[in-house]
Amino acid sequence: MGIDKALDAKDAALLVNTCITHNLAPVLSLEQGLDRIKEALEDLKANPPPCSSGMYRFQLAVPPSAKALNWFCSQPEASDVFPLFFLSNEENPTYKSLSLGRTRGVFGIGSAVIFEESSPHASQKSSAIRRYLSAEPTSSKAYGFLDIEFDTKMSTIKHQNGSIYFFIPQIELDEFEDIPFLIATLAWDDSSMCTFNEAVQRFELTFDQARRSCGNGSQLIRSSLLKFNSAEKHREMVRANAMLLDGKHLEASTLKLGDNLSCCSQFVARLSSTLSIANNMNQSDETNQVSNITQDFPNINALWAYLIVEECTRLAPGSRSSPLTIAAASHPLTTCIACIDERSLAFHALGYAKGSQKPAVVITSSGTAVSNLFPAVVEASQSFVPLLLLTADRPPELIDVGANQAINQVNHFGTFARQFFSLPPPTDDISAKLVLTTIDSAVFKATSSPNGPIHINCPFREPLGNSPRNWNRNCISGLDFWISNAEPFTNYIPLQQSLTCNNASGQMTEVLKLIQGANNGILVLGSIHKENDMWAALLLAKHLSWPVVVDIQSGLRLRKYLSSFLDSKDILFVDQLDQLLLSDSVRAWMQADVIIQIGSRITGRRISQMIEHCTPCSYIMVDDHPGRHDPSHIMTHRIQSTITEFSDCLIKCCTPGVSKKWGDIIRGLDTTAAWETSFIIDSEQSLTEPYVARKIFETIRCGSALFYGNSMPIRDADMYGSNWVQCTHSDSLMLSTGLPCHPVHVSGNRGASGIDGLISTAIGFAVGCNKRVLFVIGDISFLHDTNGLALLRQRTHRKPMVILVVNNHGGAIFSQLQVANTTERSILDQFFYTSHNVSIRDLCTAHGVKHVQVQTKRDLQDALFTSQREDVDCVVEVESGIDTNVAFHSNLRDFTRKASDHALNILSKLSVADSNSQDLMHFKINKMDYSLYRVQLNAPPTSASMSSNNTTSYREGFVISLSLEDGSIGFGEVAPLEIHKENLLDVEEQLRFLIHAMKGKTINNILPLLKSSVSSWIWNSLGIPVGSIFPSVRCGLEMAVLSAIASTQGSTLLEILHPAREESSSKMSSSAVQICALIDSYGSPMDTAFIASNLVAEGFTAIKIKVARRADPDEDIATIQEVRRKVGQHIVLRADANRKWTYDEAVKFARSVKDCCLQYIEEPVNNEDDIVKFCEETDVPVALDETINCIKENPLEVLQKYSHSGIVALVIKPGVIGGFEKAALFARWARQHGKMAVVSAAFESSLGLSAYIQFARYLDLQNVEIQSLMNNKPAPITAHGFGTYKWFKEEVTAETLNIRSDPDHGSVEADAVDAGRFLQKCRINHDVVVRTSIQEQVRQYQIAVDTGGVAFTTNVLETGESIDGTAVVFLHGFLGTGRDWIPIMKAISSSTRCIAIDLPGHGGSKLQYHGINGSDQPNLSIDVVVDILCKVLNNLTPQKVILVGYSMGARISLYTALNCSDKVEKAVIISGSPGLIDNDARAIRKAKDDFRASTLVSNGLDFFMEAWYAEGLWASLRSHPHFKEIVSNRLQHNDLHTLGKVLSGLSIGRQPSLWEDLKHCKVPLQIIVGEKDVKFKAIAREMYAKISHENGSINSPPVAEIPNAGHSVHLENPLALITALRQFIKGEKNT
Repeated sequence: MGIDKALDAKDAALLVNTCITHNLAPVLSLEQGLDRIKEALEDLKANPPPCSSGMYRFQLAVPPSAKALNWFCSQPEASDVFPLFFLSNEENPTYKSLSLGRTRGVFGIGSAVIFEESSPHASQKSSAIRRYLSAEPTSSKAYGFLDIEFDTKMSTIKHQNGSIYFFIPQIELDEFEDIPFLIATLAWDDSSMCTFNEAVQRFELTFDQARRSCGNGSQLIRSSLLKFNSAEKHREMVRANAMLLDGKHLEASTLKLGDNLSCCSQFVARLSSTLSIANNMNQSDETNQVSNITQDFPNINALWAYLIVEECTRLAPGSRSSPLTIAAASHPLTTCIACIDERSLAFHALGYAKGSQKPAVVITSSGTAVSNLFPAVVEASQSFVPLLLLTADRPPELIDVGANQAINQVNHFGTFARQFFSLPPPTDDISAKLVLTTIDSAVFKATSSPNGPIHINCPFREPLGNSPRNWNRNCISGLDFWISNAEPFTNYIPLQQSLTCNNASGQMTEVLKLIQGANNGILVLGSIHKENDMWAALLLAKHLSWPVVVDIQSGLRLRKYLSSFLDSKDILFVDQLDQLLLSDSVRAWMQADVIIQIGSRITGRRISQMIEHCTPCSYIMVDDHPGRHDPSHIMTHRIQSTITEFSDCLIKCCTPGVSKKWGDIIRGLDTTAAWETSFIIDSEQSLTEPYVARKIFETIRCGSALFYGNSMPIRDADMYGSNWVQCTHSDSLMLSTGLPCHPVHVSGNRGASGIDGLISTAIGFAVGCNKRVLFVIGDISFLHDTNGLALLRQRTHRKPMVILVVNNHGGAIFSQLQVANTTERSILDQFFYTSHNVSIRDLCTAHGVKHVQVQTKRDLQDALFTSQREDVDCVVEVESGIDTNVAFHSNLRDFTRKASDHALNILSKLSVADSNSQDLMHFKINKMDYSLYRVQLNAPPTSASMSSNNTTSYREGFVISLSLEDGSIGFGEVAPLEIHKENLLDVEEQLRFLIHAMKGKTINNILPLLKSSVSSWIWNSLGIPVGSIFPSVRCGLEMAVLSAIASTQGSTLLEILHPAREESSSKMSSSAVQICALIDSYGSPMDTAFIASNLVAEGFTAIKIKVARRADPDEDIATIQEVRRKVGQHIVLRADANRKWTYDEAVKFARSVKDCCLQYIEEPVNNEDDIVKFCEETDVPVALDETINCIKENPLEVLQKYSHSGIVALVIKPGVIGGFEKAALFARWARQHGKMAVVSAAFESSLGLSAYIQFARYLDLQNVEIQSLMNNKPAPITAHGFGTYKWFKEEVTAETLNIRSDPDHGSVEADAVDAGRFLQKCRINHDVVVRTSIQEQVRQYQIAVDTGGVAFTTNVLETGESIDGTAVVFLHGFLGTGRDWIPIMKAISSSTRCIAIDLPGHGGSKLQYHGINGSDQPNLSIDVVVDILCKVLNNLTPQKVILVGYSMGARISLYTALNCSDKVEKAVIISGSPGLIDNDARAIRKAKDDFRASTLVSNGLDFFMEAWYAEGLWASLRSHPHFKEIVSNRLQHNDLHTLGKVLSGLSIGRQPSLWEDLKHCKVPLQIIVGEKDVKFKAIAREMYAKISHENGSINSPPVAEIPNAGHSVHLENPLALITALRQFIKGEKNT
């Protein structure tokens, strides 16, 4: 194709920054990835872009088996394409690691763009490239050299200071940490480089070579690298982010290392057929030793040993193995590990093979040294791990004659070795080729299915050292070719036939039909050893959409997620099945019809039992070995195939369905068990072993691996490990993969499941996998292999590792078995637990290993965080105890069993009405309405000030009515109190928003589980961050949703929260809820005592008295003393200070009323940090109220501070803390810690009270179960805080809630059953309704205006009427429409006229040019668009307007506010920028937007939007559950030509910079930005600084950062935005 043309830096910058990136779907192999790119290129060729220059980039995630070095080494020597390069990604690259194929890096082929600069003048030193960003594969990378000039014609280089030579590959593979990316780049420039067609032809030439050579090149690494001995030497190759070229001169002297630019000292680049540049890619002595084979070896033993050791990487010391030892130690490519214990050494080799998936070689001396390998050989055989055992031996004449250290080593390992070879003693009578072919055959056998250990016995005669003895060189004849290269003597080439739809056998066709027809399918992922297979299993799980049961060793039990909230549409991983199967009812229900198991071993015994219980069903086992693994004899189909091949076949040939009901119930059960497990573990204050199992995974970073010891550590991890951990990779990187999560490599010795050699294996695993490894082991296993600690000090080619020892001073697993219940403790301690007092610290000290001991949760978190970031090995010892461990595990099992039973009971009862359906019952919401009520009270609420006593008091709130399509209706109450930082206006706006957001959404029967189910529904269905809903709104919404679900079943709220089981219904016959009376004690002590005595006369047995109403606590003291005297000791008294006392005042009160026997004082001190101190000093019981109301995040972590026994109760107001789900969590924590959970009203009406009464009864029933499970005495009856009902003079409902004194119980109480019927048949008292919500219609009309020969017609959406005539006009961003604003407009339109318009090219807008054609048509510059906007505004209103603009609309709003202030009263700038100042940056951005516009017009919206939303700016939006729906709405634009003109004309590169204009802004601006939008947060702060510093008189409030939102604030967190908008529009203080 000729010589590639190089661009100068400025042209390169313009071209590279036009780059459009497309993310393609992940694939199962590198070959598939290339095919996917080829398809994308063909689509591009079918619609070639019309522009004269541009750049496209396609990228996709490929499996970890794609190796850059292998691909480079597979390139033909007579390549047609240049450059070709490999660049190492390793921090400390070595040739040895490289030669063994362990080095991760980047392979590139071809050049899409070349740019270079010759040595610049000194005067140009100041203008340099901007510093590059970190090298992630989410933007184009340029590779090249500093201080080099490359003459392409002469194919020569010369070193020239200040010169640079960079290129962007056409195809590259970047092994970025644990996710390789395949990237293809196509670039053209008609004027300076090539045309589009020429670029395609060049790319296809490169592609063809890359595709032909993408096979496994691992066998060719050493021979390929030898070719670069004569390459030109250069110190470093550079990788930089090509997207950040600023067009200024590139200079080597000004480029700086760091996060923004990476230089690598290990690389090779073939720049032409005659020129290569390399560094650290070869080792000279390797060539010399092989070439001097005829001269270097003093005797035949040394020769044979050398030939054997060509593959050796591990050895053990010993005399008879001297020839092998010396050869291995002398060989430049062997990694030699010596250990005093052959057993440890063998396990180390086993671990290496597990981690690297390559056979490790073990060398031992003769005799019992060989026998010491046996345990590791057994494990290798059982777990199909390749090992090569080279055992030195005596010659045959010394066997069985009494010679020292001589035993019969023939077939020493029996059937555990896949094959046994016995070499003859070395002799020059036999061709040395025997040695090579034997080794080659052994390695092939070890790595062929079934993988496993191979034993080669190597007898040697004297001399064993380097003593010279003549040998005949004829024995090495025929080795010339082998000597001249680095390839094996015999290359074994396995022919594999992949499973495809076309070649599937009859039996495989049958399997595909079974899978296709499954209704209740389950995918079980057992032990998976290869990262490639983990990747394939993940893609298969995504495709099948079946519930996926994951074993701890599958790599997918512990996963890293991008999103902070799991999407219900993601893969359904069933992490808790082992826990769920503790329940008999779940076990009986779990009946799959088809089970696919990938990977033959499963850790969880109950899962294996469940599979057996499902018979007769189709049970399909897939593994790559022929071994039998069917202990229950139930397998119906056994497929011997790699996981990748099987997954590929299923993905291509099969699209099975699954019963939604089956999946939904399993999801509900798994969610319940996960919540229960998490709650029990996290709420326990002490450090427990399940907590260790849970937290370990949360601390490791992406790219790390885990190794688990046997017995309890791996079982705890399997059952209790975190099922969701946030990924530490960047958002843009993870989103580029197209997968919701990625696997984490987990391994262990589960073949024979022994406890020996685990330390040694884990260290070997760390070497083999080349990652940071966190190893978890029990104390007995640790002590069993302390010799392995000696291996830690030999830190050879290994990253630091952390060994976490769970030390419970014995074998704790036996405490979990039946033997522990029937055996004397002394026998258990001595013979089962093998109890000990060995100091692990002293052992570590003896071996020179860092040791850290932890005893608390905080200690553990700190130790793991620190050790994971240090560059030293570390042993972290967790102190535990067998007895406490047994008790806690028992607790966990009991509670999880109970929770599983309860969940299945709920889900079964609620779905029974449609038992024939394959779907769990989902109900569509028809509409939501609300009514504002105003009812008169008998007295002011206790939250009101004393001055309001003389006036008539009212209570205002909202009643929500939720109507479902089947006619069912649910009611909820939203009753905010000002003291809780909510007001009616705030609340009503959220309700107005929800009316719009809820319509057409579905609710399902999982919601009553109340274990994250409601939060998940709010996020996944409504798309609202759960923290953005006001607590009172959240409570009312939950009340309405749950009561609507109850209505569909003809049930009550209580019945769906706690369905009665037949066997327990008689025990729970009473449904009474005792009520505590309330007194607001503003009167004298005598007055308050009089009221109290009247309440007692009415039947109340519990009274709460409000205190701290006066300046001095003395009157409160007198009041309590008088009340107690008046009512007697049998009445429960509570006091509530509402945090109004100082610490000293509270102490004074407590000490004075101590004899009054208060049940508790609520919130006695004004500083929550003094609560525990108060308890300890006064010994008076305390209850929390306001303290828990303030807890927004991590509630269990915060509550741990209040586990003190002096805190006896939590007073839980669902309407204040945010609904029933959160209230249930707080109540559960309280009950779990022996505290009361008192449900309290916040002056809700009888409607809300009826729901609270049922909820309180549900908690009381739950408490009975909790106390029973904890073997506690039944808890006393709790009187709940519903005495506020006496405040209501009027009621919201037509009927009155029945609260009465029950003479049988001797107390005032409500009946939960009556309350359920009351809510079920609720009728609103219309006399107290102020107004009802109106389903406001959005009016749609068009406005036409003319400007500069252009006729513009825009679509206008309008709703609401303004009280003061103000209109708020909303402007959308690029690709949006006015409809984007409808939910927000509806929310604020109760008193505001809201208008949204479609900007030119968008939605329903139209543009016509009067008699102007082609190039004469005016650009749609910002001046033109603002002129159009102003004319539209004049048509809308003669008054000033408030502009609200997002992104592109924000720039238009800002420009209008600055230049047309006569039309703008205020402006809200959301995610907007005043423009670019730098001219080069403007030119680049203009070129980029012009190319984007061209692509939009030529390739259509689908193609364009794939690339548009692939950019990092949209990372947060892409993780939104409604992202696909949002994108679908963006595809509605019809006028692509005008849309393209808008993108080009309104480019921020063409827009004049407004930074200086901000100084003179006369219009108040509210700048709003998402907290995740790093780029625009910085811009927003700069804008505000410019406005406030230069123009302080303008009333512009500070920047409002919207939480849980990125760039698309209005879509990602609309409720928070609504509040910010109203505050600015109404001139309120921004809170």
